[in-house]
Amino acid sequence: MNYYPDARITNLGEGFYDEVKPAAFPKHELRFRNQRWAEKVGLGELSADEWKAHFARFDPLPGNLEKPLALRYHGHQFDVYNPQLGDGRGFLFAQLREGEGKDSRLLDLGTKGSGRTPWSRGGDGKLTLKGGVREVLATEMLEALGVNTSKTFSLFETGEKLMRGDEPSPTRSSVLVRLSHSHVRFGSFQRLSYARDAERLEKLLRYSIENYFPELAHSGPKGTPPSGRNPAHDFLAQVTQRTAKLAASFMVSGFVHGVLNSDNMVITGESFDYGPYRFLPTYDLTFVAAYFDETGLYAFGQQPGAMFRNVARLAESLRPIAPDLAIAPILRDFEAVLDQEINVRLLDRLGLKSNGVMDSALMEAVYTFLSGSRIGYDQFFFDLYGGALRSEKRRAGKTNHFYVGEEWAAIEKLLELYAPVTQEISPYYSADEPCTLLIDEIESIWSAIAQADDWSLFADKISRIRAMGAARVSAS
Repeated sequence: MNYYPDARITNLGEGFYDEVKPAAFPKHELRFRNQRWAEKVGLGELSADEWKAHFARFDPLPGNLEKPLALRYHGHQFDVYNPQLGDGRGFLFAQLREGEGKDSRLLDLGTKGSGRTPWSRGGDGKLTLKGGVREVLATEMLEALGVNTSKTFSLFETGEKLMRGDEPSPTRSSVLVRLSHSHVRFGSFQRLSYARDAERLEKLLRYSIENYFPELAHSGPKGTPPSGRNPAHDFLAQVTQRTAKLAASFMVSGFVHGVLNSDNMVITGESFDYGPYRFLPTYDLTFVAAYFDETGLYAFGQQPGAMFRNVARLAESLRPIAPDLAIAPILRDFEAVLDQEINVRLLDRLGLKSNGVMDSALMEAVYTFLSGSRIGYDQFFFDLYGGALRSEKRRAGKTNHFYVGEEWAAIEKLLELYAPVTQEISPYYSADEPCTLLIDEIESIWSAIAQADDWSLFADKISRIRAMGAARVSAS
C-alpha cells in the first residue's frame, strides 16, 4: 500500500471534518471484492479476514488514518442551497496512492452505509443491500464505458433489516466502500465561503492544488502559479474542463445520474454516489432517472447545464479569496470542451478514427438519427462499431428495420469517410446483443437476490460488463 502522510486530509486541521465511530454490524458477508483495483493500490494480498476487518469493521489500515472522518460540506440540492449537509451515512476511511513518482495520484477510500454521523439529520446512516448492488453495477458499467467514475471497492451484507419508503420493507442492509480520486466536493468550498472563513478556504484551495492538480503547484512570481495568476484562476479552469468532460461522457454513454446537486460533484471531475440512476433505453433528452425529479431538472439532456451551474457556484465560492477572479472567460470554456469531448467520445463508441472537420457533422447526423429512429441506444453503437453496419447484423435482420430512410442514409455516407481504429473487431461484437444495464435488468438481478439469494445473475452481468470494457480498451 502506498501511503503519503504529507497528503492526508488531517493536515488541514480542525473545521473540515468530524471524527466518527463506525457502526457495529451483526453480520459481515462479503458480496463483492474488487480485486483488480485492490491490486492497483497495494491491497490485493489482503486475506479474507483482513478484508473483513478493514472494510466491514473498519479497523484502520496500517499507518493510515487513525479514525474515520465525516467530511463537512454544503450544497445546492435541486437548486436550493442547503447549509445542513455533510457525510451523513459515510466517512473517509483511508487515503493512499495509485502508482509511483510523478504519475501517481492520491486516492480515497470512503464508505456508504457505515452508520450515523453528526450530519445524519435523523437518518440511520445505513445502506440497503439493493442500493449497494445498484452502485456496484453502475460503477462497473461506467468504468467499462470509459467514464471517470468512482470504483466500488467492497460490498458486505450486514444482517440488519432497514425500513425505506422507496423499497419493499423491511429490506436487507449493506455497507459499501468506494475508491475515489478525491472527496473534496464543490460543496466543501461552498460551506467555507458561506461561513466567510477565508483562512480555511485558502487552506482547502492550497491542499486541493497540491494533491490533485500538482502541475499548478509550482511557484511563480510572488508565490503564484507558473501562469502568474491567482491560483484560484488556474484551479477553476482545471475543474471547469474536467467537469465538462464528465458531462460529455454522461451524454455519450447514455447515463442519467439523477441527482446532480453541487454536493455530489468533486473537483477532480469524477462521478460518484449512485442512487436513482438510469441508462437510456432509447435516445431521449427528457428522460428522467429520479421519481422525485418532478420538473426534470436533472433529465438526461439537462445534465450539462446542471453541471455548468454547479461550476459557476464553485466559482462564486472562491470570491472571498479571489475577489478579482475573472469567472466568465473560464466558464465560457465549458461549452467548447463539452462539444469537443462529445465528438471524441462518440468516435470512441463507434470505434472510428477522427476525420477532423467532419466529426461534428457525423455527431449531428448520429443524434438526428437516434432521435427519430427510437433504436436501442446501446444497440446502435454495438451495430455500428467499426464504422459500418456489419453484414451478419443485416442477415440476422434483428435491427435492420431501423436502418432505413434519409437520416440513416446521411450516416452511411459520412461513415465512408472514416477508418476504424482497428481491423480486428473484438469477439464481444460477435454476440447477438450488446451488454446493457437497463432498469428491468437491474430489477431482475435484484429479484433473484431478494427471493432466492441467487447471485448468479449479478456475477454474470459483471463478467459481461468487464468483457465489454476489455473490448473497448483493446481497440483504443
